[in-house]
Amino acid sequence: MRVACSPGVYVPRWQTEPLVRRAVELLSPRGVAVDLCTGSGAVAKVLSARQPLAWVVASDCDPVAVACARSNGVEAYLGDLDAPLPASLRGCCDVVVAVPPYVPSGAIRLLPRDAREHEPLAALDGGHDGCRVLVRTVRAAARLLRPGGAFLCELGGDEPSRLDPLLARAGFTGVAVLVDEEGEVRGIEARAGSGAGTAPG
Repeated sequence: MRVACSPGVYVPRWQTEPLVRRAVELLSPRGVAVDLCTGSGAVAKVLSARQPLAWVVASDCDPVAVACARSNGVEAYLGDLDAPLPASLRGCCDVVVAVPPYVPSGAIRLLPRDAREHEPLAALDGGHDGCRVLVRTVRAAARLLRPGGAFLCELGGDEPSRLDPLLARAGFTGVAVLVDEEGEVRGIEARAGSGAGTAPG
């Protein structure tokens, strides 16, 4: 699928594709999905194309990214995670997908040259342990999802184990670590519990 990507907006990478395919599988034809940290809107665009009757919305804190996502036909909102989204979404989403910045600050220098030199730092840098935005993304997903709804989040390294206590406190169950063909950690999938929609800010 062709996705326009404006200068200064993170370019979607191949490793996100399995996460998106899984989200498509979990989103029902008339379901509701949210794409947090949408960037170019690639994830939301694919979800909308594969499930055209579903309501798919997205958010990003970067106005350039939001404009880019909108140019790709995505219903995108400007603001931090779930803050700018319609209030009607809280506690009723079937799927929440997120590709937040999760690279530890000290590991930025180890990224491929194209990422270091041409990608916006804010789309990569997850703080000293990589979890600065991930922690808030978990809480946002818990507020948005209905009980039984699915949370899919891209991350890496030992971040799943770091997030385990937070996921449990937020009511998530059935947490599965997603790995690629080489065994590298690429994300997590979890289900919202009965207290979904009530996570603190």
